Amino acid sequence: MIPEIEKASTAEIKTFQEEKLKETLQYLDENSPFYKRFFKENNIQISEIKTLEDIQKIPVTTKDHLQQFNNDFICVPKSEIIDYVTTSGTLGDPVTFALTDADLERLAYNEAISFACCGVGKEDTLQLMTTMDRRFMAGLAYFLGARKLGSGIIRVGSGIPELQWDSILKFKPTYLITVPSFLLKLIEYAQQHEIDLKNTGVKAAICIGEPIREQDFSLNILAKKIKKDWDIELFSTYASTEMSTAFNECEMHNGGHHHPELIIAEILDDNNFPVSEGEVGELTITTLGVEAMPLLRFKTGDMVQAYNEPCECGRKTLRLGPVVGRKKQMIKYKGTTLYPPAMYNILNDFSGIESYVIEIFHNELGTDEILIKIASQNISEELLLEIKDHFRAKLRVAPKIEFATFEEIEALRFPPLSRKPMNLIDRRA
Repeated sequence: MIPEIEKASTAEIKTFQEEKLKETLQYLDENSPFYKRFFKENNIQISEIKTLEDIQKIPVTTKDHLQQFNNDFICVPKSEIIDYVTTSGTLGDPVTFALTDADLERLAYNEAISFACCGVGKEDTLQLMTTMDRRFMAGLAYFLGARKLGSGIIRVGSGIPELQWDSILKFKPTYLITVPSFLLKLIEYAQQHEIDLKNTGVKAAICIGEPIREQDFSLNILAKKIKKDWDIELFSTYASTEMSTAFNECEMHNGGHHHPELIIAEILDDNNFPVSEGEVGELTITTLGVEAMPLLRFKTGDMVQAYNEPCECGRKTLRLGPVVGRKKQMIKYKGTTLYPPAMYNILNDFSGIESYVIEIFHNELGTDEILIKIASQNISEELLLEIKDHFRAKLRVAPKIEFATFEEIEALRFPPLSRKPMNLIDRRA
């Protein structure tokens, strides 16, 4: 199930997107209180925006705009809104998004072709290990996508290894949709209860919320730990509420595929100009075909690298590499620039660490400080020294590390109303 546009030439994809861009600009100019005002304030004549290059004449939209003028982004009367979702608030206060019936259909289409990218077909059954409630878009998208694709879906929700295994053994799902670190808890439960991991019927996991690959697309430490005991295929996926679109890996595992019928993707530098090919920049998106809350040149905050050569799977679309980090979560520590995923990778390498949380804050001089709290059965200076040595070897600096109880750390990782684990707590103003 590869949409024809994703097999088209680069020139054909560009022409297609330019027509969709004109439609989007016209729609925003007629229906969006925010963008009507935005165009006027910035002297934007939408009739002059004809190519993808011309889009650079339009200033970017930021999370601050969404937070400050949330309701002004809504383009439809309230009577047409079917569903409300909120962002997770990873980079600030949560933002509300409204969806019409057509937006829900678009969400279903996106997830159906994204699942198909990972090899999911009508004969497959997916076990959903994430919540569908709490105004969480992703869980709803997974359900709608499976339904549109014709696949079965088991809505177990998050956590509770015993319940997950009960469903796996009873209903024989072929794919799991889960935070990858939770797979380690499933493996541990299976080993304790003599469940044969080689005969579960599960052939793959679609991994959300945490990276499973290095920048060269090789498996990272977390993924290797999973594969060591449970030899299932692992697919990474990247998405956000603001995009209403996913970038999923295909069976080649060399980046998340772009769906040009749903979104325009730019990779920008700090001055909002496109980066040179092969360079890391901030993903900036323009949604296509969204009714209730379309976004134009929205800066996601995620630092990524794009790959433009055709994929062996037959798709000729842009691919995104693993997220390097979030721009607002960049840390300047003792003269070294760090992103949290690099620290996660080091911590995941220690089997003696049961759980951890990273706290970032400003010291009395106003510079960044890092405190890592870890839970372990082996509370010793030797373990602390070993972890710090590992940090120095990999990242050239060693943060402050202290022990805490498993319960204390889990309380920090899962604050009230959280929908996914928070391994990073940014306390900087």
